[in-house]
Amino acid sequence: MDDGSSWNPAGLRVWPACSRAACHSLIPERRSLFCRGAISTRPCCSSGSLRRILVAELFAAITASVHKTEVGIEHVGLEAGYFLGLRVSGLLPLIISPLDDDATRDRMMAAASALVLSGGEDVDPSLYGEEMNGSRGINRDRDAMEQDLLVRALDQEIPVLAICRGMQMLNVTLGGTLYQDLATDFGDSIDHHRWREFDASIHTVRVEGEELLENICDTGQTEQNSAHHQGVKHLASDLTPVGWAPDGLIEAVEYRRPGTAWTTGVQWHPERRIDRDCGVNRRLFELFGDAVRGMDSPDGARLLR
Repeated sequence: MDDGSSWNPAGLRVWPACSRAACHSLIPERRSLFCRGAISTRPCCSSGSLRRILVAELFAAITASVHKTEVGIEHVGLEAGYFLGLRVSGLLPLIISPLDDDATRDRMMAAASALVLSGGEDVDPSLYGEEMNGSRGINRDRDAMEQDLLVRALDQEIPVLAICRGMQMLNVTLGGTLYQDLATDFGDSIDHHRWREFDASIHTVRVEGEELLENICDTGQTEQNSAHHQGVKHLASDLTPVGWAPDGLIEAVEYRRPGTAWTTGVQWHPERRIDRDCGVNRRLFELFGDAVRGMDSPDGARLLR
């Protein structure tokens, strides 16, 4: 009978066996799921027996929205592609939603070695000093949560990957503004928001610069999806544009202040096209994971406290 003593999937750290009392004394409020601050793949202690504790090395906090069904049941939602992207990165997800209280966010960010700002609703224009004029689907609770998490991530100097809405939130948080509706505000723009024809809604992104995106796109351009009706208007001074749509709209940015961690935003959804177009999006997630591992010490997992 397997007592768990030799079971060790790839990528998991094995901590020495601990007693039930010692294990539970570490984090009593998470005793059935957490031991030494990271998710265990099986209950860490049972019936007084000793078990080894399997601890995942690195977590990425990832933001999610809350939606209500027609009968009023709340769901925390993330597309499956984000989980595939994090798997490519070699990271495990810690999902943070507006339902989480401050204490829960504190514990998750203490455990996180990276942050992913996912796609979703429009950003509240009041955050960049404008009235509503084309924005829709505003979620102010999520806006406040993501701004708080982003400031924490930059302060903690952990890598950030900002996707679609996430790139817009990165720009707004650092002092930039947005076009509230590209079709009316951006003149002769291409159609960036063919949401119901997502697989057919593809355009070229021109890439320049000597940093990340040029290194993963040898041709200087990439074909990417387009599913947004808002976009960067005035770019925050601390961000550098590195990708553009054919109409000139900024599609990719990097945060390059000295001493800061790897921080990149893309306007498209790389999680939906991981293995297409010469592997650019797969490489993006791989480099995100490489940046996280480069920031962490080789010995330690960050622990929930």
